[in-house]
Amino acid sequence: MDGNVGVSLSAMAQPQGSLPHGSHGEAGAPISRIVAEVAARCPGERITLGEMAEAFGDRAFGLLILLLCLPALLPGMASVFGLPMLILGVQMGIGWRTPHLPGFIANRSINRSDLLRLSGASSNWLRRIEQYVRPRPGFFASPLGDRIFGWLTAYVAIMLILPGPGTNVPPAFGNIVMALGLVEHDNRTIAWGIGLTLAGCALATLLLVLICVAGAAALSWLV
Repeated sequence: MDGNVGVSLSAMAQPQGSLPHGSHGEAGAPISRIVAEVAARCPGERITLGEMAEAFGDRAFGLLILLLCLPALLPGMASVFGLPMLILGVQMGIGWRTPHLPGFIANRSINRSDLLRLSGASSNWLRRIEQYVRPRPGFFASPLGDRIFGWLTAYVAIMLILPGPGTNVPPAFGNIVMALGLVEHDNRTIAWGIGLTLAGCALATLLLVLICVAGAAALSWLV
C-alpha cells in the first residue's frame, strides 16, 4: 500500500458512496460500512496503516487484515500484501490485543479514493455472505478464537508470498470472510471463514507441492 498501489487498485471497481460514521443500521454491506468508517476517522488524502491501527484499537487487526486481503484477490497483487499480513497474523497468534506495526509498514499509505474503491472489490459470493454478518458472541469471537484467527492468517500470508498459479485467491477469500466476522464480532461468520480458509490453504498447499514435485522431476530429467 505504498504510493504505487493506487494504479493497481483503481482498476478494481468504481467508487462507492461513503456512509456516515457509525451507520451500522444502513443497508450498506459490512465492507462498505467499514471502508466508510475508516475514511471518516482518518482525514487526509492519504491514509497510513499506522493511522488505521491507532484509530480502531482492538478492532484494528480485523480491519487491517480485511483491507490487505481485498487486493490479494487481484492477479499479481497478493505478494505485495503478504508480509504485512504475516506480521499481523503472528501478533494475533501470540495474543496481542492491538497491532504494533514496524515503521516501514505503518508508514505505508493508500489514497482515500482508492480506499473507497475497495468497497466494490468483493465478489458476488462475498456480497451474499455480507448480508448475514451481524454481531454474534461465541468461541471464535473470544481471545482464544483470535489466536486461531491469527495463526491461520499467518499461514494465508505465506501462501500469498510464495509464487504459485491459483494459490492466492482460495485462502485469501476465506481470510476475508474471517476478517469480516472479526470486525463485526460475528462468531458464525468467523467459523465459516475458518472453514473456507482451511480448505483454501489445503488446496493452495497441494498445488504448491505438485508444482515442486513437477519441477523436481523436470530438473532431474534435464540433468
